[in-house]
Formats: sequence, C-alpha cells, structure tokens
Amino acid sequence: MKNKFAENMKLYRKAQHLTQADVAQRLGTTQRAVSYWETGVNQPDYDTLLAISELFDISTDDLLGR
Repeated sequence: MKNKFAENMKLYRKAQHLTQADVAQRLGTTQRAVSYWETGVNQPDYDTLLAISELFDISTDDLLGR
C-alpha cells in the first residue's frame, strides 16, 4: 500500500519549489527527517503535521490524502 502522506509531502514541497533542507529549516527539524517522511520511513508527530499543513497552506486531510 502506498503511503499517501509521503507522496503528498513530496508533491506539495516540489510545487512550492522548496528543497528538503528548506522545509527542514522552516519546521525546525533536519533534512533527514524530511527525507524519511517523503520515503515513508517515518511520519511526523501531530504538531509537526499541523506545521507542515500550514507551511504548504493545505488542510491536514489533503496532506494525508483523505
């Protein structure tokens, strides 16, 4: 089963012309964490999920593929 969050995370990041390092800096995390989210190795905690949705100006439902 594909991880919709991982796919959407990468899609929205690229749509805003941001690198993983850009996203990491804006969220106060590491580029490695962003990479793990985009590859489905790990998922962000709830507060970070909210911050990501705010960064990309989308709902958490859109981010999670619901």
